[in-house]
Amino acid sequence: MQWEPCLVRSSEDAGVSIGHPDVDDYLRFVATRARRNTLLATAFDLKVFFGVVAKDPNAVTRRDVLAFIEAQRAPRRGPGVVRLEDGEAGLSARTVKRRLTSVSGLFEYLIVRGDAGIAQNPVPRGLSTRRAGTRTRTVPLLRTPRTLPRVLSPGDVDAVTAVLRTHRDTAMIEAMLLGALRRSEVLGLTLDDIRVGEKRVFIADGKGGHQRIVPVSERFFQTLARYLDEERPDTDTNRVFLVLKGPRRGQPLSAAGLEEIIRGLRRRSDVAFTCHQLRHTCLTRLREAGMALEAVQAQAGHRSIESTRIYLHLASGWLDEEYRRALTALDIPTNEGTR
Repeated sequence: MQWEPCLVRSSEDAGVSIGHPDVDDYLRFVATRARRNTLLATAFDLKVFFGVVAKDPNAVTRRDVLAFIEAQRAPRRGPGVVRLEDGEAGLSARTVKRRLTSVSGLFEYLIVRGDAGIAQNPVPRGLSTRRAGTRTRTVPLLRTPRTLPRVLSPGDVDAVTAVLRTHRDTAMIEAMLLGALRRSEVLGLTLDDIRVGEKRVFIADGKGGHQRIVPVSERFFQTLARYLDEERPDTDTNRVFLVLKGPRRGQPLSAAGLEEIIRGLRRRSDVAFTCHQLRHTCLTRLREAGMALEAVQAQAGHRSIESTRIYLHLASGWLDEEYRRALTALDIPTNEGTR
């Protein structure tokens, strides 16, 4: 069967397909257990894979997978051009690893379903190595560098907040900068989620579908009150943040609408930043102020404490203090011996 993957979104059932019955069956399975964004990412990953490996799923081999990795990691703009953040010339290792995860998920689904001709997953878990006198161990196919996220300096924060034009935009920025909310969490807030008396907000649909209640600075609630009193259109929708002008006035603000606002802020402030960097900035400052790591984890909505440990490295004040304390402890015996 010759086929060319083409990503198609269905407006009727919000499904997606790429033109192969087995792959589309898997995407329908993903749609029953994952969010829309995850479904779209999986579909795109599979489209890219089968665009490079032009075969039916039951004909894909490990050689094809390794060739796909090599093609994805090849320099995109010449061997001498690399990204500043990770020094890589091709697609980032994280992107390729995510695509391999999507492909591996497809084949695991087909194996469980009992498809003929697929006896094992062609995506290897790693490469086996063995040294003399040691046990066999597996190393990952791709090593993903752990890079620290960028946080905004106080000067950058002042520059961004100085060019905000509406109470709505200010409240959204403060929700991320003072409460560490994700972009999707800000856009998903409803009036019922705002706990004014407690100075907290309820996140009804966090990452992975997890809920949490987090405190946010009173400054956010003051800005939010001005937005609700002076700017928010009078509509029946329960969403907090709405479109203020144009033909969509009164409708919930979309991710594209928020991104347009962020682009305007970047242009006017001359500060390159993203919504996620506002969140990183908040969590880093909380850790620098002495907030316990477990509390930072709860504020961020991280499932694993390992995801939160990165803020130990970003919070330079904590590391400096621990380093000086350790030096002082090491110097005590020497000082006492010279008296």
